[in-house]
Amino acid sequence: MTREAIGEGTTGLPRPAGPAEPELETGGSPSTSGVGRLAATVKRLRAEVRAAQAEADGRALVELAKGVMIERLRCGPAQAARQLTELAAQAQLSPLELAADIVNQAARDQVAQVADDFVRQANAAPGDEGGSGDSSVAVRLRTAECAALAASDTQAVAESLLEHALAPLGATAVAVWAAGADASLTLCGHAGFSADEADRWRYVPPGVATVARHALSDLRMVRIASLAEAGIPSVGHRQTPDGGRIALPAGTGGRMYGVLEICWPQRLPEQPSAVLRQIEALAELCAHTLESLPAAGARHPGGGEAADLAELVDLSEGLYDPALVLTPHLDAEGTLVDFRIRHANSHFLDPAGRPRGAVSGALLLEAYPMAAGDSELFEKTERVYATGEPFRARRMTLTALVDEVPLSSVADLSITRHHGSVLLIWRIEDETARLASLLQHAQRLGRIGGFEENLVTGGITWNGPLFSLYGRAATEPPVSLQDLTGHAHPDDAVAIGRFLRAVLHHRQPASTAFRLMRPDGVTRHIRVIAEPVLDADDRLLAVRGAYQDISSQHWTEVALAATRDQLAHSEQESAERNRLTLQLQHAIMPPTQAPLDAPGLDVAVRYRPAESEAQVGGDWYDAVVLPSKQILLCVGDIAGHGIKAATGMVVLRNAMRGLAITGAGPGQLLSWLNIVAHHLTEQVTATAVCGLFDPETRVLRWARAGHLPPVLVRGEEATTLPLLQGLLLGALAEADYQEEEIQLEASDTLLMYTDGLIERRDTSVQDSLTQLLATAGAPAPTLERRLDRLLTHSESDTDDDTCIIGIRVG
Repeated sequence: MTREAIGEGTTGLPRPAGPAEPELETGGSPSTSGVGRLAATVKRLRAEVRAAQAEADGRALVELAKGVMIERLRCGPAQAARQLTELAAQAQLSPLELAADIVNQAARDQVAQVADDFVRQANAAPGDEGGSGDSSVAVRLRTAECAALAASDTQAVAESLLEHALAPLGATAVAVWAAGADASLTLCGHAGFSADEADRWRYVPPGVATVARHALSDLRMVRIASLAEAGIPSVGHRQTPDGGRIALPAGTGGRMYGVLEICWPQRLPEQPSAVLRQIEALAELCAHTLESLPAAGARHPGGGEAADLAELVDLSEGLYDPALVLTPHLDAEGTLVDFRIRHANSHFLDPAGRPRGAVSGALLLEAYPMAAGDSELFEKTERVYATGEPFRARRMTLTALVDEVPLSSVADLSITRHHGSVLLIWRIEDETARLASLLQHAQRLGRIGGFEENLVTGGITWNGPLFSLYGRAATEPPVSLQDLTGHAHPDDAVAIGRFLRAVLHHRQPASTAFRLMRPDGVTRHIRVIAEPVLDADDRLLAVRGAYQDISSQHWTEVALAATRDQLAHSEQESAERNRLTLQLQHAIMPPTQAPLDAPGLDVAVRYRPAESEAQVGGDWYDAVVLPSKQILLCVGDIAGHGIKAATGMVVLRNAMRGLAITGAGPGQLLSWLNIVAHHLTEQVTATAVCGLFDPETRVLRWARAGHLPPVLVRGEEATTLPLLQGLLLGALAEADYQEEEIQLEASDTLLMYTDGLIERRDTSVQDSLTQLLATAGAPAPTLERRLDRLLTHSESDTDDDTCIIGIRVG
C-alpha cells in the first residue's frame, strides 16, 4: 500500500473521470441509456455475489490485518477495525484488498510509517514542513475538509474553502447556492464578493438562466472560460466580466442540495484533472453542509427518516390510483444506482402477477427492467430525486408498470420527491370512460339526445342533451312518444302519426322530421329515430332512439334552394341576353358578305364569331363605296365582351360610315371617331385601322388607332405596313393620328384583320405575326380562298372574334 493510495482519497469521496475539454462544457458521469442501466444492474448484482464470496473467504485475512494494525499502531481491536475501514475508503480499496496489502507489507514494517506520514500531512498547519503551503492536492483538500467540518454555517464553509483550497488554485471568490424545491436558488454562503453584490444575488427565481442554474439543470459540471464571451449572468460578473467560472451541483447519494460556483479573475485556462477532482470533492463537502440546513432538512419536528417514510406510505394508501414509494439505493461509493420499492399501495397490480408483498423491498430495475427504457422512467425519477422538481406528464406510454396492452399502457404520470423518498403515481386511462366521453362530445356537437321508453312500466329515460334539445329543465318529466304531437307543429301531426304507427304497431324502425314547439317559444326542426325492443315472444317491451336538431341543415337546404332558383333565373337572363347580342351582331356583321361592286378591285370579308356565346365580342368591319368613288375599308375591335361591346361596335361602325361621307382623310376620320368613342359612348375603348382606296390611281391612304398594321402581299412575299402613330379610340378626349399613302400594284393583296386571328396565350405578338405572314404569302387561286386559308390555319387560342378584309388590285 503506497502513500498515494491513502493520501489522495482523504475525504472518502469517489474519484470521477476527468471532464472533457470544450470552452463551455459539462463534466461528471454521462447520462446512461436504458440498455446501459440494465447492464449496470446485472454487473452490480454479479459484483455483489463476488464480493459476498470474497468476504466469506477473506474474513481470516481481515482479522490478520487487524492484528498487524493493533501491534503496529498500539490500538485496540475496535479502533483497528475502524482504522482499517477508513483507510480502505480513503484508498478506494475494499477492506479485503487493503488487508492483503497490510499483510504483504508487514514483513517490511511499513504500515506504521505510512499511517504516521498520512496523519502528519493531513494535520499539518499551513507553512509547516509537509503542510499545505507546498503539499499535494490531497493535503489541501484534507485541510479544507477539517475546516469545513469545524465551521458553524455555510458562510463559514465558503470562507474556509476559498482560503484553504481554492485560493492556491488562483480563485478569488466562491458562492454556495442552496436549491429550493421550486427550482429556485438561494445564496447561502459566499467569499470574495462584496456585501452589496451578495445581497443583490441573495435569491434567484426559477427559470433565470445563470451559471449555477445551468449546472443544476444539467446535473453536471459547467466550465466557462469567460463570462463576457458566454453571455451568462452570475454573481460578481460586474467585478470580473472577463473572468472564468466553474459551477457544479453539490449532492450526495444522487440528491442535489445546491451548487458550488467558483470565480477566477481572468480567463480560465484548461484545468488539470487533479484540480477538477479536488473541486468535485469540495462540492460534496458543500452538499453535506447544505443537507443539514433547515431548508434542506427533510425531517418533520419530532420525526425522522422512518417517520417521513411512514407518512408517505399512509399518503399513498389514501390515493385512488396505483402508487409506489421509492427510496434511493446507493453503491459502496455513495453513487445512486437504483431505487428500492418501499411500498406499493393497494391499487397497484403487478404486471407479472406477483403479490404486493413480493414487490415491496425489491429494487426498481431488478423488479421492472423496462423502467430503464420505458419513456426514460428511471431517468425522470432520478432527476426528480436529484433536483426536487416534480415531473408530470399526460398520456404517457408506460409499459413497465402496467400490462403491455396498447390501450391500457397510456397513463398520466406524476413523480414527486418527499424529503428523502420519491412518490410515483400513475393513472391508467380507462378506455370505457374515454369512449363515453367521446360519445358525449359527439352528441353535443351533433345536437343529439337519446331516449328509452319502457312500454311495460311506463318509465321514460332521457339523457342530458335531450332535455336541452326540448328546452326543459332536468327536473321536469320527459315527454312520451304518445304525447309527441302535442309538442309539435299542427301541420306535422300526420307525419308523426305515420311514424308512431310504424314503430308501435308494425314494430319496425322508423324516422321522421317535425317542428318542435319549445316552451320558450323557439321552433326547432327535429328528426326523431326510433326502434322497437322485443322480447323472445316478439312482444313489444320498449322503444329507444334519438332526437337530432337539424335546424341548421333545414335552413341551409332552404338557402340552397333559394340560391338555385336565383341562379337558374340569372342563367336564363344571361342566356337570353347573349342570344339577343348574338342576333344583333349577326344582323350587323354576317360571317360572309356579298362581293363588293368596285371597278378594278376584288373585296372579300370574313367574320368568325367567338365559339362561346357568353364571349360575344365587339369586332367589326366595313367595306363601302363612297360617293367620291373611293372605297372605305375599316376594321375595329371594341374592348370587352357582351351587350356593351356589341352596342359600342354598332355606334362606332355607323359613326364611321357617316363621317366618311364628308370626304375627310383616314387620319381625320379616326380623330372624329375618337371623339365619338370618348363622349358619346359609355366608356368604350377600341382599336381600328381605316383606309381609303382610290381605284383610278391605285393609291391607298390609311391610318391606325392602336391596331395591328395591315399586311401587303406582293407576289409570294407578305410584309406588314409601317407602324404609324395613333392612340386607341376613346382613351383621350382629343387625339391626332398619322396618315400615310401607299401605291398598290396590279395583283397586290391587302389584308386588314383583328387580333383574334393571331392572338395566343403562350406566344408573343411578333412571333404570331411571323406565322401569319408565312401563311398569307402562300399562293392562292382567289382572294376568297386566301381568306379561308387564313381562318383555317389561324393558331389563335383566346376564343375571340375575328374579322378579315381583303382587297386584290385587278
